[in-house]
Amino acid sequence: MDSQAAFLILAFLALTFLPAPFLGRYFYRALEGERTWLTFVGGPLERLTLKVVGSDGRGQDWRTYAIALVLFNGLGIVLLFAILVLQGGLPLNPQQLPGLEWTLALNTAISFVTNTNWQAYSGEASLSYFSQMVGLGVQNFVSAAVGVAVLAALARGITRRSVQEIGNFWVDLFRAVFYILLPLCVPLALLLIWQGVPQTFAAYVDATTLQGASQTLPLGPAASQIAIKQLGTNGGGFFGVNSAHPFENPTALSDLLELSAILMIPAALVFSFGHYIKDRRQSWAIFAAMFGLLVVGGAVAIGAQNHANPALAGLAITQEASLEGLETRFGGTASALWATVTTAASNGSVNAMHDSLAPLTGLIALFNMMLGEVIFGGVGAGLYGMLLNVLIAVFIAGLMVGRTPEYLGKKLEAPEVRLLVATLLVMPLGVLVLGAIAASVPAGVAGIGATGPHGFSQLLYAYTSATANNGSAFGGFSANTPFHNLMLSLALLIGRFGYILPVLAIAGSLAAKRPVPLGPNSFPTHGPLFVTLLVITLLLVGGLTFLPTLALGPIADHLQLFGVR
Repeated sequence: MDSQAAFLILAFLALTFLPAPFLGRYFYRALEGERTWLTFVGGPLERLTLKVVGSDGRGQDWRTYAIALVLFNGLGIVLLFAILVLQGGLPLNPQQLPGLEWTLALNTAISFVTNTNWQAYSGEASLSYFSQMVGLGVQNFVSAAVGVAVLAALARGITRRSVQEIGNFWVDLFRAVFYILLPLCVPLALLLIWQGVPQTFAAYVDATTLQGASQTLPLGPAASQIAIKQLGTNGGGFFGVNSAHPFENPTALSDLLELSAILMIPAALVFSFGHYIKDRRQSWAIFAAMFGLLVVGGAVAIGAQNHANPALAGLAITQEASLEGLETRFGGTASALWATVTTAASNGSVNAMHDSLAPLTGLIALFNMMLGEVIFGGVGAGLYGMLLNVLIAVFIAGLMVGRTPEYLGKKLEAPEVRLLVATLLVMPLGVLVLGAIAASVPAGVAGIGATGPHGFSQLLYAYTSATANNGSAFGGFSANTPFHNLMLSLALLIGRFGYILPVLAIAGSLAAKRPVPLGPNSFPTHGPLFVTLLVITLLLVGGLTFLPTLALGPIADHLQLFGVR
């Protein structure tokens, strides 16, 4: 590893994780209505918003909270679908682009509402500025805010005593957008404009290259959407090749800023949880598990990407010089680091084509998603997913010592355990069941662009990415067919609401419980022993469930590359 790569890694770690404890405290204060520097503006706007949606701002039980959330998301799907289908007749369409085909429009609408941003289209060739801004841009904000709202509801459920209320969905939604997402997006967008990212309503520009060929340069209000796509762990690119496009990611500095933005809010929310439960040791324990998995995965991915490719043996070329599918401005280390980070979060943006990554680098990206994207994960979604695994680990610990499992004074009983088991079925259902159906019918395998294990990895990656609400894809997989548009839409819905609804039910159940005092026999959930148990639980669940499919895909691809049959 050269000095430039080492500097990138150190700068990324510092810029992402050093502000996390301070941002976490601010996020907690904002979500719980304590006074912040934006309250003088946010207070009146919050009251106006509640009046518009017809809410009095009072606390809701988990069912009412869930109904409001589902109705809001359902309406978002309908409105975004209408915008995409009808965009040919809507304003801010200087290229006169027609509406999308209905299965693609439905897939895109569900994708952005579920905070996935799976894209079976190329943005500059398919979407108007109106669709990008009013359609996708709005959902980038509110879909991320929904994840924060669900996390806040779960945190209240864990800490509140003998009550039914877990918060108000509309209040949480507004505060997440206004106090968390907007204040970070505005400066990031300005920094990206400074670095050369376009932010304009002008039509595309026709240019002549140095070789005399004609070329059309796509423009648009890109910087504002790129800021929220990264900070909101959405990941959808304004342009087709995402952050590998020089207009989305022009410089090494923009690459660092966007990379850091992916994990900035998820990391900070870990510390917000410590403020909710009044025990920051719990935050540090969860952070340690997440950070450890990120470091190990990143080390494997970067090492594999910089390892000499045996297929090039004897040629006057090295693996570092072979950058097919990678952005030559960033190289192998930056591409592997981005692939690790974007799949550790539910972001899905790319600065290189994952189809061109080394098999083991692709394996890390796949495995990060198969864990449920809880290695920091999406905004809000990553932490409430990790807390589900914390409760599972606590349950396992209780079985081992013969005691009723409890977490922070709340006993886990049959209703909570059944809901936890239900969440364990989400990823297998979307990846193994829907993926197996896709791999078994001609309409499914028609989208595969390669043969052998690598071709299987393409399909496996698509259904893993959709169910994990990630949105990244192996290049070479043709997903824009009616079959995959509809099947992946189902995976998107399962991956989002298959977690959210049980999480809210668990929050309501825990909020109604009377806490039990912690005693000398209580299992501590903040020390190295628990961190180890949590990591083992994650690896066992992910490993036992998905190892056979990984063996058929990236593992076989790696062995085949090195001549093992």
